[in-house]
Amino acid sequence: MGKLEDEIKRRRTFAIISHPDAGKTTLTEKFLLYGGAIAQAGAVKGKKNSRHAVSDWMEIEKQRGISVTSSVMQFQYKNYCINILDTPGHQDFSEDTYRTLMAADSAVMVIDASKGVENQTRKLFKVCVMRHIPIFTFVNKMDRESRNPFDLMEQIESELGIQTYPVNWPIGSGKEFKGVYDRDKKHIISFEASGGQHQVAATEVDLSDPSLDSLIGEDLHSTLCDDIELLDGASYEFDIEKVRKGELSPVFFGSALTNFGVEPFLENFLEMTTSPTPRNSSAGIIDPFDPEFSAFVFKIQANMNKAHRDRITFLRICSGKFDKDMEVLHVQGNKKLRLSQPQQIMAQEREIIDEAYAGDIIGVFDPGIFAIGDTICSPKKKFEFESIPTFAPEHFMRVRQKDTLKRKQFVKGTTQIAQEGAIQIFHEPDSGMEEVIVGVVGVLQLEVFEYRMKNEYNVDLFKEGLPYSYIRWIDNKDIDPKTLKLSSDTKLVKDFRDNYLLLFTSEWNIRWALERNEGLELSEFNRGDLQ
Repeated sequence: MGKLEDEIKRRRTFAIISHPDAGKTTLTEKFLLYGGAIAQAGAVKGKKNSRHAVSDWMEIEKQRGISVTSSVMQFQYKNYCINILDTPGHQDFSEDTYRTLMAADSAVMVIDASKGVENQTRKLFKVCVMRHIPIFTFVNKMDRESRNPFDLMEQIESELGIQTYPVNWPIGSGKEFKGVYDRDKKHIISFEASGGQHQVAATEVDLSDPSLDSLIGEDLHSTLCDDIELLDGASYEFDIEKVRKGELSPVFFGSALTNFGVEPFLENFLEMTTSPTPRNSSAGIIDPFDPEFSAFVFKIQANMNKAHRDRITFLRICSGKFDKDMEVLHVQGNKKLRLSQPQQIMAQEREIIDEAYAGDIIGVFDPGIFAIGDTICSPKKKFEFESIPTFAPEHFMRVRQKDTLKRKQFVKGTTQIAQEGAIQIFHEPDSGMEEVIVGVVGVLQLEVFEYRMKNEYNVDLFKEGLPYSYIRWIDNKDIDPKTLKLSSDTKLVKDFRDNYLLLFTSEWNIRWALERNEGLELSEFNRGDLQ
């Protein structure tokens, strides 16, 4: 038991969330740099520079400079084994981020110092609060002009409904950014910009040091003294229990691009977070230190490696230890199997592994049997983890292949991309798969879908936008949906598990359908096993 316990205790698994452009991918890279996992950080969106961020691997991501899929990376730092889940910042991919948060034990929220809390951050934050995930805030881009740090704190507290505790405090911003004051150690780490390759030159100076005026200037020194007095008098007390319940967010200021403040943040974060947390299941709470292996599927990605045309299922291990030759039970498929080619992934670099522990994320080869939310466990102890809810799509499009000879590729592409959870596919009753209705949460997902169908499956599409914005599953099993009285702009469809649904153009149509069809029960998402 000794080794198992030690290995699980040193695991930390967290997701990085932010609005697009707040610097999340850059921060991820700097963590990897400190862990020695990469030798040089890729300048994100560097036009003259052919290097791209290590964690953005899909071609469309490199072209646009945004992350559209969640990347999974593991690295070692000191005695910790860290699993980072980098999430797409763009709101159109919030569903992927939501699923990723289900696999994390804590979250790092990156906020742009000049923009503060942005829309996307609010939505994701609510998910964290709902799950009581500890949230650590990194206020980034202090080397650019930024908002008053007190205003930023107030905004985080009022908009996100969480208390904050600044662990360090910025001295100036933009060209005047001189460093941060560490509130615990009561000293100043001064900032000198360098090429940003590994870390900035940092000088530690005590607050009472007479050389401070010459280091940061009289004005900033005097402002800092006033700020410290105000902070000590007015800010919340630090309480590690509140942090772990997701009620208090420790806040750090820095600049990921110039590497300033990244290492102190990482070290504090590792001290304050805990090893993997227990999970709810149909058999009660599953303790990560239970020697029996268990995991759940939170992400499926087809064609990560174009040369192999493969499909990888990502598992979050929740308890025990995984060995590559072990036999496991796929609960939903009710089948015993060996997980093939178990690997850990560092962007598109993969490494076949022999073992992994609770808290780790592993990728396994998937012949098409897994679905999002599935449970995999030791055959000795059968149970299911809580299911992962799905966002209802808000945009719909009818699609079919241009080349009728490519029907097979069309069916394969739409089915595989739907199984990943990036899109949902529906079809009209009695129609085959020649054309399907694609539903997505965000419009950009349609663009990615079309791009991937062409690039990965070699299928060009005819597309037709549909006017529907609302979707409801029909819960009644005893009603023949074809006999329902519906308005002319309501459409009856089926999902790929043959559940019946209705697409509506307005909420008025939903009420109309419920009033005209007595006993009809509709729900916003399938309570069964919708992916």
